[in-house]
Amino acid sequence: QVQLVESGGGLVQPGGSLRLSCATSRNIFSPATMAWYRQAPGKQRELVAAMTYDGIANYTNSVKGRFTMSRENAGLVFLQMNSLKPEDTAVYYCNVRYSSTINFWGQGTQVTVSS
Repeated sequence: QVQLVESGGGLVQPGGSLRLSCATSRNIFSPATMAWYRQAPGKQRELVAAMTYDGIANYTNSVKGRFTMSRENAGLVFLQMNSLKPEDTAVYYCNVRYSSTINFWGQGTQVTVSS
C-alpha cells in the first residue's frame, strides 16, 4: 500500500503560478508511472501529466508549455503550473500506477483560478 499526500493548491489569479507537491509514503520503484489528474465540477477526471520511472514526461495538450512535472527523488513529485487559466480550476490528484490493478490515489488538492 502507498499513501499519497498532495499539497500546494489554492486560489490564484489568471496568469499566476502554483506548484503542487505529491509525497509518497514509500519510495516508488520501476516500472511505476506517476501522474497528475484533475477533475473539474461536473466533468470526468482527466489526465494532466504523466512521468515514467525513468523521468520521461508527457502532457495533455491543454497544459503543454505551461505545466511541468518533475521528480525530486523516488518519493516526491511536483507539478509546476504557470500561466494559469480559469479553465484549470479543478481538484488535482496524484496517482501512482504499477498496473491496472495496482493503482494508488491521493486525496486531491483544490486549485482555483479566478480574479
